[in-house]
Amino acid sequence: MAHRILAFWLVACSAAAQTSVLTYHNDNARTGQYLSEFLLTPANVRAPQFGSRYFLPVDGSVYAQPLYLSRVKIAGKGLRNVLFVATSHDSLYAFDADDEAGSAEPLWKTSFLDPAHGITTVPAADVQCAVIPELGITGTPVIDAKSGVIYLIAVTKEPGGKSVFRLHAIDVTTGAERPGSPVVIHPPGFVPLSHKQRTALLLSNGVVYSSWSGHCDLGTYHGWVMAHDAATLNLIAVFNDTPKGSGASFWNGGAGPAADPEGNIYVVSANGDIGGISSDGALDESVLKLAPAPRLTVSDVFTPVDKDDLDANDLDLGSSGAVLLPDEVGSQAHPHLLLTSGKEGRLYLLDRESLGGAQTGSDSKALASLPVSSSPTFGMAAYFKGSIYLAPENSPMFAFPISGATLAPSPSAQTANSFTALGATPSVSANGDQNGVVWALSSEAGGKLLGYDAANLKQLYDSDAQPADMFFGYAEFSVPAIADSKVFVPTYNGVAVYGERASDPPVITGVTNAASYSTDAISPGALISLFGSGLASATVSAPAIPLPISLADVSVLINGVAAPLLFVSPYQINAQVPSALAAGPATVVVRVEGALSSPASFSLVAAAPGVFTDGQGQAAALNADGSVNSPQNPAPAGTFVSVFFTGQGPVAAQIDDGAAPPAGTAIPATLQVSASIGIWPATVQFAGLAPNFAGLAQVNLQVPLLASGVYPVVVKIGGMASNAAQLAVSAP
Repeated sequence: MAHRILAFWLVACSAAAQTSVLTYHNDNARTGQYLSEFLLTPANVRAPQFGSRYFLPVDGSVYAQPLYLSRVKIAGKGLRNVLFVATSHDSLYAFDADDEAGSAEPLWKTSFLDPAHGITTVPAADVQCAVIPELGITGTPVIDAKSGVIYLIAVTKEPGGKSVFRLHAIDVTTGAERPGSPVVIHPPGFVPLSHKQRTALLLSNGVVYSSWSGHCDLGTYHGWVMAHDAATLNLIAVFNDTPKGSGASFWNGGAGPAADPEGNIYVVSANGDIGGISSDGALDESVLKLAPAPRLTVSDVFTPVDKDDLDANDLDLGSSGAVLLPDEVGSQAHPHLLLTSGKEGRLYLLDRESLGGAQTGSDSKALASLPVSSSPTFGMAAYFKGSIYLAPENSPMFAFPISGATLAPSPSAQTANSFTALGATPSVSANGDQNGVVWALSSEAGGKLLGYDAANLKQLYDSDAQPADMFFGYAEFSVPAIADSKVFVPTYNGVAVYGERASDPPVITGVTNAASYSTDAISPGALISLFGSGLASATVSAPAIPLPISLADVSVLINGVAAPLLFVSPYQINAQVPSALAAGPATVVVRVEGALSSPASFSLVAAAPGVFTDGQGQAAALNADGSVNSPQNPAPAGTFVSVFFTGQGPVAAQIDDGAAPPAGTAIPATLQVSASIGIWPATVQFAGLAPNFAGLAQVNLQVPLLASGVYPVVVKIGGMASNAAQLAVSAP
């Protein structure tokens, strides 16, 4: 049975779902959750059904987590889902995340080097620290989706042997610098060559935050946190936790600062007393809560009781970052929680409203101070559905239940395998709170991708189990990105992309107007239905407006332009024709898990109205009082009704494909519109885009003075008549 779109016009979509990965570990709380995954489940993340799909080569090591932004408007190429990859060779790439059939050429690439003028990357030999083979962009950038900017910090070596850090604001559509970008980062007392920007950037309340470390405890360095205005890139605040000493840096295994909804910043410092220089201020080996910029001062602190031992034995608490846990696992007394761990292998659960200060005698002010492993942790833990996932070095991954502000003293599950050097930073994909899969990158055997059932940590996938799935070149402390049913794995020379693999290519057997199911009434901007076989591996509806251009690893291209998707299933897809296409011959191709269908041909006409109906032919229409028209609820003659259709043709203002008109904005069709109810003409009050939905139009008609009954209603635009739908009328 055809899947009708009628239900969509009755209920407007709500807030946008999480489909993009804009920051390290998925959110400012750093939970590692990607909760909009419709296809990847514990049932199908299994070789050979799941595995390596393609590889995106780049010019340097990828230490930063790849980021993913949906629905980016690329000039001349329409909407694209874009994967952003930053390299240690000081380059930023933008790849079409859905295009694996081409030559893997980027949509654009920006380099921050200028060798002709002596501007290169910083060689590892200059800093004598384990960053191979060069320093460029190592901290994960951050994206402001609203303004269309990706922020990153690049370091370069310049004439005279200087190291220079710059904050860049890059347009996501072109790769060009935004006005005012870049700016040099060099606050008073900052020595660039002594510092590394390894941690992820944070964007919170219009401020870009960066945190800083040294190079393998060499020389004099400090734990800096800097705040730049996101709009102007002006430096608005600086925090230095050892202004008269050294150490207490923020390196965190690549994890970035976290932020709560009020804008407070949480960072975890590493060891002090470096090279005989003490870390003044007692802020080493501590969890720090900083007031939002421009203050950026310490408002609270937690320092474990064994701080001196941690310093003496180089057991940095700051080898990991802080995870801010959702209130669902808090209690009335402790609703806002924070979790971190370090090289000691101890897991700390803290109250964000009262971290506890410097501990004496024991860690009594911590809600939990739990020895988990004799091995260190790096990066950070992940949270999902009442469990903390932690993967220490030379240890299994553990799942610790948490509820009521209480952390279980022992794990509920652990992996059968152990992680080798550096452990892992777990990430979780799920559909809401269902079908959780825990992902991690292991350094073992040159690097491999592992997947586990979040419910019991049973292993689902190991990329080394299939020779074709293996990747080599593990990047230190790297974290995968999961988005739209694909797993993007950073490596030393590119990004390996994993996902489900279609056994057979999809087949298109029909292309129709989504309302009338006519094969010769399709226009730009209209909603269409595709029929066939193998069109998707799952049945999924778009979660929100604007509509995605890929859904459950399915995309549709019409004349090479991505079409927004309403619904995908094995036998039917509902989509919107891109509005910029011209009338004339057209071809449509469906891409399912990387496999392409043969092109199907159809014709586009300027306007092709199709009125939506239910299974009995009743028009999708609202009476003047807002109620649904039906034989049991007819429209009184002489009143106005709103009839919903698609295929209105050109409109008076441009709306992005898949988006809805702005609230309260009437956007009329520009071609001539007429309508009839029965054999009688109906006065048209308005014809144009309907609110709150993409690709939907409405015509407001005055019902002629008719006797009670059910009459056919027909809409005509630009000389093209719609299908006849039934409208119920009551006598005046």
